[in-house]
Amino acid sequence: MTPTPVNLALLGWLIMAAVMLLLWIFQRARNDAGIVDVGWAAGLGILAILYAALADGHPGRRALVAALVAAWSFRLAIYLLFNRVVGKPEDGRYQTLRKNWGGRVQPFFFVFFQAQGLLDVILSLCFLAPMFEKRSDFLALEYVAVAVWLVSVIGESIADAQLARFRADSTNRGRTCRDGLWKYSRHPNYFFEWLHWWTYVLIGLTVPYGWLAFLGPALMLFLILKVTGIPPTEERALAGRGDDYRAYQRTTSVFFPWFPKKDLA
Repeated sequence: MTPTPVNLALLGWLIMAAVMLLLWIFQRARNDAGIVDVGWAAGLGILAILYAALADGHPGRRALVAALVAAWSFRLAIYLLFNRVVGKPEDGRYQTLRKNWGGRVQPFFFVFFQAQGLLDVILSLCFLAPMFEKRSDFLALEYVAVAVWLVSVIGESIADAQLARFRADSTNRGRTCRDGLWKYSRHPNYFFEWLHWWTYVLIGLTVPYGWLAFLGPALMLFLILKVTGIPPTEERALAGRGDDYRAYQRTTSVFFPWFPKKDLA
């Protein structure tokens, strides 16, 4: 059967449904739903490799896009695995859901896990169209896209490393990280994660139907600012660090990096 974007997206959905089913069974055994974040991150790399293997676009472009997605995806998955899951208590977000859902927690988590797999498939539409582009030459915009990818991955890696180093120092317990990039944004890791999605917008502008790539930064910005990103993170920070975090909120940009303000309180 000749591969089409629709066929590949449907196949990707089936694969992610199976992956999330296995991860749901895993969390049920361990009583820790944090593994869903690892699965979500790794799922994008899995889908990119799948699309690159089965699509019929230029091999060089397929390899490039798959490499960009997979490198970002698996770096994030490994970071989440060892910093949020292995040897750690369940993420506070999922502890709250577990408490709120009570006796319905497992069926609700099943739906939640499947929703994360579907989200992966929706986001994968950002890089699906370039997999079918047969043009052999690379345009200037595609080189700019690679530069944006480098900035975003390096920035996110630095932010993660700075936060991990701060947390590793026991004297910082109850305090808020203001080191490095965290001086200019309360969530630099989220900012660079969002910036990464503009890579596929730039590549998409060079191919038919590439406008679908705008789904990535638009959807991720909504999720980060309004749903699963900043709101629950800041709620837990306020509960754990109180006035110190309130002072941080008054002086530091919530998302886009910017120079800190003076605290007039």
